Amino acid sequence: MNRWKAPLLFLVLTTAGILAIRQGWLDLFADQQRIAAYLNGHGLPGLLAIAAAGALYTGLGGPRQLLAFVSGYAMGAPGGALFSTLVTTLGAAGCFYAARILLRPGLTRRFARRMTVFDQAVAEQPLIKILAIRLLPVGSNLLTNLMAGASGIRLVPFLTGSALGYLPQMLIFALTGAGLGSANQHQLLLAILLFAMATLIGSVLYRNHRARTLTEPLSNQT
Repeated sequence: MNRWKAPLLFLVLTTAGILAIRQGWLDLFADQQRIAAYLNGHGLPGLLAIAAAGALYTGLGGPRQLLAFVSGYAMGAPGGALFSTLVTTLGAAGCFYAARILLRPGLTRRFARRMTVFDQAVAEQPLIKILAIRLLPVGSNLLTNLMAGASGIRLVPFLTGSALGYLPQMLIFALTGAGLGSANQHQLLLAILLFAMATLIGSVLYRNHRARTLTEPLSNQT
């Protein structure tokens, strides 16, 4: 019975998170004017409260782009990008630890051989792998966090690669939010350009890493 406690707890937490987002309990992040008014009226305590709620929101699978957009509107592009990146990284850390504590022990016991192979696959250059995943505008932030936590990847490369990979896209949406607030078309055009650049960098990193992974076994045989 004890071995089922961790998976059941993880299932309960996941269900609660999905329910919170589906029922609109965290819809505060869809209203940039309310966020701006709350921050202006509550100062540092309000900022810390928004940070905690934002970490929970993105950690449960809420779109980090929305957090960056709202933060950009409320704080301006530079501050909003930095704030949303730090908050989303904090949410990723919480999700990572939840999977590491609640999922990994059971998976390791049940699928020992497969988990060993998986750990070996992510052990090499984990920062570059996470960075490439975060830069590409595809995939699930939540799924990446869970898979990383369930694997043997170390926390520091995971968080470093995540923060660096988040930042360009967060700046893009923060610029968009700030441009909406001040009606600055130049900021919107810059956001589009940065989006294209971030996607290109992510694609290059992914292709280079994949090419190196495919050629190393051949070079070892010569």
